[in-house]
Amino acid sequence: MVYTAPRLIDLNAKSRLLRGCRKILVVGRCVEVEHPDVYKRFVDSGYCPLTVCLEAEHVNMVGFKLAGMLRRGVYEEVSVLTVDGSMHCTQLHWMVEEVFKIMNPENVKRRHFVIHEGEVIEISHEAVKASRFLSRVEKLLKKGSL
Repeated sequence: MVYTAPRLIDLNAKSRLLRGCRKILVVGRCVEVEHPDVYKRFVDSGYCPLTVCLEAEHVNMVGFKLAGMLRRGVYEEVSVLTVDGSMHCTQLHWMVEEVFKIMNPENVKRRHFVIHEGEVIEISHEAVKASRFLSRVEKLLKKGSL
């Protein structure tokens, strides 16, 4: 299989590929090939996939580009779909939270999904935030919450 989804970093903030799109899926680049059934389910349910590989692109560049897209377009939702446990993919979740924290786009919902052993699991904003702060994770571990 060959990658077919556009790379987020390559698109113009008002790209014609985004016109009419109401739900953006920021997806780890490898998901299209490694988990094609999961990828297809999201696309079939109306998401416009924009791929990112943070091994090749810097998180700040991708975040800045996403912010420009959100500012210039009209979207209902931005979701992230990655492979669970990937240190590069985890940054995509943090990046979307940071973009929303800075911009606070009105009426745009954000969601986080990971693929764990072939299963899609929705992750709360709180879990994404907690995972960014190792001191919080440590505290949760000491409390026996994890």
